Amino acid sequence: MAEPLYTLDEHGLRIEEFLGKIVDLGGFELDFEVAQGENPHPDIEDPELVVRFFGPDVDLLLANKAELLLSLEYLTMEMLRMPSDHHERICFDANDYRMLRIAELRLSATTAAEKVKRSKLPFRFSPMSSRERRIIHLALRNEPEVRSESSGMGPFRQVVIYPAGMPAPPEPPRQPYERRDRGRDGDRGGPPRRPGGGRDRGPGRGRR
Repeated sequence: MAEPLYTLDEHGLRIEEFLGKIVDLGGFELDFEVAQGENPHPDIEDPELVVRFFGPDVDLLLANKAELLLSLEYLTMEMLRMPSDHHERICFDANDYRMLRIAELRLSATTAAEKVKRSKLPFRFSPMSSRERRIIHLALRNEPEVRSESSGMGPFRQVVIYPAGMPAPPEPPRQPYERRDRGRDGDRGGPPRRPGGGRDRGPGRGRR
């Protein structure tokens, strides 16, 4: 068995100090503990460290689909300089939100798969994180009549379930980043310059 990359001895204190400052500065009535990871669903999530929150303001963490909880998780990963392929090694939780969310996603996946089987049409989920997309994919890995793929870019990436024999449409081409051409004097574009060097301000906007 491979040694964990993120341990209490090496990372626990750093996480506690970082989150302690955020909780204090934010004025939250929250406590938390950093513990060694558990694996009640090892085929879906197997974190090496778990941060659990409790206290009067837990509901704030879980509002809007746990937006604040997930933001704290992301900021902590950035503080630790974790590469994106390590993000599943740390898990933030409160009131067993993660376990309930896993159950919800697995039920949504099987319900959507049944709909695709009946209609023979693709089903597209709302955008979600890579961790939640993985739960959908794993929930459907033994469904021979459908298949799941991720589609889209960045925060808009989502899971699409297709009938097994239906090819996915090609992804739309990514729009290139447009840069304004600089003039010879470093100008970023805008109204043309007059021969005398000033900008042409257009009618009604003469120099005062």
